[in-house]
Amino acid sequence: MKQRTLKALTTTLLLSILAAVCTGQSASGGLAPATVHLRTRVAVPDMPGGFRFACQTEQWNPSETAIIICDMWDRHWCQGASRRVAELAPQIDRVATIARDKGILIIHAPSDTIGHYGDYPGRKIAKDAPRAANLPEGIDRWCHWKDDIEREAGYPIDHSDGGCDCRPRCPESQPWTRQIDIIEIKDNDAISDSGVEIWNLLEQRKIKNVILMGVHTNMCVLGRPFGLRNLSRFGKNVVLMRDLTDAMYNSAMPPGVSHFTGVDLVVGHVEQFVCPTIASTDLTGQPPFRFKEDQRPLVVFLSAESEYSAAETLPDFARELEFEHGLACQVLQGSTEKAGPDRHEISGMEILAHADLVVVYARRRAFPTDQMKHLHAYLDRGGPLIGLRTASHAFDSRGSGPAGHADWPTFDPDVLGGNYQGHYGAGPVCTVTRAAGAGNHPILAGIRLPLTSNGSLYRTSPLAAGTTLLLVGAIPGQEPEPVAWTNRYKKSRIFYTSLGHPDDFQNAPFRRLLVNAVRWALDTP
Repeated sequence: MKQRTLKALTTTLLLSILAAVCTGQSASGGLAPATVHLRTRVAVPDMPGGFRFACQTEQWNPSETAIIICDMWDRHWCQGASRRVAELAPQIDRVATIARDKGILIIHAPSDTIGHYGDYPGRKIAKDAPRAANLPEGIDRWCHWKDDIEREAGYPIDHSDGGCDCRPRCPESQPWTRQIDIIEIKDNDAISDSGVEIWNLLEQRKIKNVILMGVHTNMCVLGRPFGLRNLSRFGKNVVLMRDLTDAMYNSAMPPGVSHFTGVDLVVGHVEQFVCPTIASTDLTGQPPFRFKEDQRPLVVFLSAESEYSAAETLPDFARELEFEHGLACQVLQGSTEKAGPDRHEISGMEILAHADLVVVYARRRAFPTDQMKHLHAYLDRGGPLIGLRTASHAFDSRGSGPAGHADWPTFDPDVLGGNYQGHYGAGPVCTVTRAAGAGNHPILAGIRLPLTSNGSLYRTSPLAAGTTLLLVGAIPGQEPEPVAWTNRYKKSRIFYTSLGHPDDFQNAPFRRLLVNAVRWALDTP
């Protein structure tokens, strides 16, 4: 009898735990926290226009969190905008469904169409929230700039023409009548386009964290009474879901980049001047959303080192690739600390499923196993890779990584084809010349040699069989060492250079070398 009772209790407990997992609850009965990775941009002194990414991981209580879906109308006056909304809508609906199941409040905010929803339960939810004691002055109005700092910076794109990128330009009107039907509205969701109503509701529910998604970032998402600017300046922990948005930008207008690069520029503006962003990956566990029309090759940088300022130099180089070469770039920034609990942390490597090229500049890290699996999968499918300087010992933490994290100590010989044995002391200037037999390799096209580097010379010889040596470096009194070469790992094109000192990025021949390497790795002219 006791055994049957114990078995029944055990079965009940297991079923309860399973049910909790399925409904987003912790085993103790409360709502399981949502892990989010907030990204901002911090200006770099003495580097005009330069910035570095700052990433922070937070645990959000679902009962203290809301999603606002902004202006996902059934129709927009710009046909291109309408087409992208229709593509975006299923992704937003998917995220809303996941979030709702976790216990996060969903607020639908299709501005100027609220009359369509007069009989919906969601309107009553919004209207019945009592007036908040801390209702901010200005929450009922559009906000053009968060503060004087943002005003002085201005927008990174010119949308003064309305932002339609169709040819011919679509005539402006107000054809929207409701939210696009693809996004489901549940009875326990709220519906409002009023900054006052939404603020009252957030305060009634004791909501601290708000995620905005929808369109358009450079207009409504930022400026609406319930938008990013107001919620940020009035004290909410608000973020933009950066992959589930769009911008009104005509690529014929300054700065003359593609529509999707324009969207990225607006996201960068938000991160630097308004509030952090997150990716939908935090809720879905899947790669971030990309529009089908966004055909830019995607370059993903893995940055995590504390010796050579890669956190500053890589975003600057990525910007060059975006502006001058039409590429899409994402920098996954790990810790730049020499020690500490976050040293081996990184997030977002799910994006490697969409990557066309990966650039590694990391040093002695053991990233989480569930992140490193994406790099292995990327290389297994033949994705090209570029390694910079400390990439030769990127994933050799010498056993310092915590449980659940993965080393790859043979990444250098296995993938890069190198043989890192340390480096000579700092001080002597390294002179870099063309290797014998390098010939007219496309990576060396147009590069003025010799070039010099202030970085210490790495001891990297002998290289693995099958590598093609391109550049050698020499310092007084020592034998020359390989400095740049190509390799093949399975089906992947590999380029590595031990250059990458901060001063190297100020050197035009070095930047040309990197651009050439990117084009070679992508197999583009």
